[in-house]
Amino acid sequence: MTDFFSPTYAEARKRFLKAAGTAVVTSYAHPLKGPDGGDLATDLVRLGPKDARRVVVVESGTHGAEGFCGSAIQLSLLHEPPALPSVTAILLVHALNPHGYAWVRRVTEDNVDLNRNFLDFSKPLPENPGYDELKDALLPKQWNEASLAAARETLEAYRAKHGERAFVTGTGGGQYKHARGMFYGGTQPTWSNLTVEKICKEHLAGVPHAALVDIHSGLGPYGYGEPLTSLDPASAEASRARAWYGEELRNTRAADSAYAGTEASIITGYTRYAPWAAWTPIGLEFGTRSREQVRGALRHEHWLHAYGDPKGPDAPAIKAALKDVFCPDEPEWKEKVIARGREIVAKALSGIEKQ
Repeated sequence: MTDFFSPTYAEARKRFLKAAGTAVVTSYAHPLKGPDGGDLATDLVRLGPKDARRVVVVESGTHGAEGFCGSAIQLSLLHEPPALPSVTAILLVHALNPHGYAWVRRVTEDNVDLNRNFLDFSKPLPENPGYDELKDALLPKQWNEASLAAARETLEAYRAKHGERAFVTGTGGGQYKHARGMFYGGTQPTWSNLTVEKICKEHLAGVPHAALVDIHSGLGPYGYGEPLTSLDPASAEASRARAWYGEELRNTRAADSAYAGTEASIITGYTRYAPWAAWTPIGLEFGTRSREQVRGALRHEHWLHAYGDPKGPDAPAIKAALKDVFCPDEPEWKEKVIARGREIVAKALSGIEKQ
């Protein structure tokens, strides 16, 4: 099972396209290049009939460096395709954020957290006063023991004063003021955002029933893939998701959620760009390291690009640490990911068959 994991974006893309065989492939070329000077693209492979009335979208790389995990699941699905119900297709969207994937960054080429970018930018942008207060602690200009200790004290004081939910929102809920900061949602649609719009228009036009499995990694129990939704619990979409995935489904809006729910996520993007479809969308989050390890690696890598030297001698180790918290190089973890990924896709296929 571990054979499906690739060490780089370039290798993952090569293997994905080769495994597609005679299946229909569509590629959306990114305007920039990878670290090796190679091409970047979001690539799509369709399994199943062109005129399918039900489509399950399985997506990797929304958060670039998390693509290592999602790509492996997609490659597994190509090597051993699941049985498809009648008039049903699977659309594999490989590396939605190819620049972040290739450069081992969570964000896009313009430092945007893609899961905070699906807004109506004609309206006033959301405020996040918690982030405004904590931005210098999250991303200190100097990365040393003294600055990190002071930052830790500030962060813990905020958590003690305002509570865990406010802390999660303030540190990870998205912000739209600080372009160099973390969890920045941007001020306009990114290239990847506009690519989702193209995917919906070109591959989901007229499809009455659609599902999304958007694969992520970095949070939760080791090797466990938790299905997540940020939808209104009272909505029809959320109700269907509960019926398909059962009690395991977690709503990121819940008061006790450890996830920073947002109304500008990829789920919003697909449902907005293909409003004619009855959607049942989820994120699938695979746990890796401890929350503190993940946060620390993410902050350090972000600091490297904001205030450090991405080409300096410390950069390779910082990048390796980020990759480790998103895709541990351990057979046990990889086997769990492939098995769970296939299980969730099977549930999506079973659920959509009833639509």
